Amino acid sequence: MEYGYIRVSTREQNEDRQVIALKEWGIDERHIFLDKQSGKDFDRPQYQRLIRRLKSGDTLVVKSIDRLGRNYEEILEQWRIITKEKGADVIVLDMPLLDTRRDRDLIGTLISDIVLQLLSYVAQTEREFIHQRQAEGIAAAKARGVRFGRERIPRPDEFEAVYDLWKDRFLSVRAASVRLGVSHQTFERWVREKQAPENENSAEETQQNQQI
Repeated sequence: MEYGYIRVSTREQNEDRQVIALKEWGIDERHIFLDKQSGKDFDRPQYQRLIRRLKSGDTLVVKSIDRLGRNYEEILEQWRIITKEKGADVIVLDMPLLDTRRDRDLIGTLISDIVLQLLSYVAQTEREFIHQRQAEGIAAAKARGVRFGRERIPRPDEFEAVYDLWKDRFLSVRAASVRLGVSHQTFERWVREKQAPENENSAEETQQNQQI
């Protein structure tokens, strides 16, 4: 039996190119497994379902090695599981050298292993470069003053009155939050922000009194 495996990193990415390639190879659509998930590891529902179904003599077809995964060590381990433990074959369409049905002699196996290790390393290195570029881009944007994440909710005018009621213990944190229409985490953050200058002034006065 021949099976196909497709992976795209996000739900927004289109898998049509991989589907077309597998169908042109002759894979029945009913035997194609698709994950819309990162390739950082192999904890993917459809991939795990596929592995459970694979048996000796079956063939797994993927369009490219990075569709199988992007973690160098785990790609090699999964390749070993498929070919050695399961006794199945693997075909990588974009790399004809990675076809375990052919060249089963020692030299053919050696060439296949070398190519696999090289491509797996390249796939992982590319993933690490992507993360590095993302981190550098975020750092550069922050340096320009770009803010990330949700915009903070500004304190409403009635916060001061509600804060005084809370401070005098007429309102609990939750009741104060409900009155202001925000979460209790937001109310607590506003309290910390308001009290920060007060605490600083209090510390300065204490220090001055000690000096006197």
